[in-house]
Amino acid sequence: MGPMNGTRVAILEGVRTPFCKSGTTLKDVPAQELGRVVVREALERAGVAPAEVDEVVVGNVSNPAEAANVGRVIALMAGVPSPVPAFTVSRNCASGLESVTQAAMRVQAGTHRVVVAAGAESMSRMPLQIGEPLKEIIARLRRAKSLGARLAALAALRPGHLKPIAALELGLIDPMCGLNMGQTAEVLAREFGISRDAQDRFALESHRRAVAAAAAGVAREEMVPVFPPPACDRAVFEDVGPRPEQTLEQLARLRPYFDPRFGTVTPGNASPITDGAAAVVVAREEVAQALGLRPLGYLRAWAYAGLEPERMGLGPAFATHRLLKTAGVSLKDIDLIEFNEAFAAQVLANEVAFNSARFARERLNQEQPLGELRRERTNVNGGAIALGHPVGASGTRLVLTLLKEMRRRGAGLGLATLCVGGGQGGSLLFEAA
Repeated sequence: MGPMNGTRVAILEGVRTPFCKSGTTLKDVPAQELGRVVVREALERAGVAPAEVDEVVVGNVSNPAEAANVGRVIALMAGVPSPVPAFTVSRNCASGLESVTQAAMRVQAGTHRVVVAAGAESMSRMPLQIGEPLKEIIARLRRAKSLGARLAALAALRPGHLKPIAALELGLIDPMCGLNMGQTAEVLAREFGISRDAQDRFALESHRRAVAAAAAGVAREEMVPVFPPPACDRAVFEDVGPRPEQTLEQLARLRPYFDPRFGTVTPGNASPITDGAAAVVVAREEVAQALGLRPLGYLRAWAYAGLEPERMGLGPAFATHRLLKTAGVSLKDIDLIEFNEAFAAQVLANEVAFNSARFARERLNQEQPLGELRRERTNVNGGAIALGHPVGASGTRLVLTLLKEMRRRGAGLGLATLCVGGGQGGSLLFEAA
């Protein structure tokens, strides 16, 4: 997709929370509160009053039971007036990207002037579930009208019935191919000959870049502090993930997690489970002009693509292929890239695929490869292996990080792309303001 009727889609401003490993500093902050913080702050930084918003779109994967349609809850908590509608989108890891493209479509259609696009995820608070046998026993207890019936129901209870099921683990298993996301990375590592050492070296560089960005104050430019409950008396203003003292030797000592016997994917060369949120304000170009605001950039085109679920990590190659054709540009025209680092093996496999004439012919039906994913222009401030991957928010974070860095460097074109569990990819192309 691209601009319609001459309408340019501006990204006015944006912000994110710190990204913190699951179970650490943001573990008690629900997704709706994380989302509230970034939506409110993004509007404040853009100089847009909540009453001027036409709609709010939020990417989220876990769908908190206590906050159905969490996008609507976030909007109301952030002070957006109740007549303004809001909804939640889920495209697994691309949910944050989807919120941006949904906002852009409304702006292009001429029905909306300003839309807030956000992503929010508390992976710490994904629930534990009970199995079907225990559910049936509980149902029998509720239906029982006598003591005997209750005792009969309880008599069927076995110790194994009390074992909880982690919703997070279920969510990371693809229902079509039966592999979890780490196992799909192992598929790519084998098929593309990605060594353990190459993965660990890539992970180390992600940490080095993220640590350098934090030291230079670059990461903090994107952030708004969060005050965790119950005391709410301290500000969390740093990512929990980048490790200044990380060494290759430490990474090499970690054991493969998803294939203990033959695998190469470890907790050290994969993105950690993370909590966080991000939001951007999407608007018609004339809104920025009326506010006297220079946008962060303009959304020029976007594309999504599907592929086999067991090779979901190659989604960026397929989506970027579509995007470049839609936009009429080549990879060498793009100055900066934000590429979600779900797994080092997955990024490295894409490096091969992007630059392979054989892959282009056999999988993309074109003679020439997409081009080289040059590391000096990709994830220059580190990526998800260091920062983390709060699934519903990662796409929004990619957009924000990309646009901020494009402005710092005076870049003309930027690409945000990621793989999507279930066998998809998403890519967005931005141009400088």
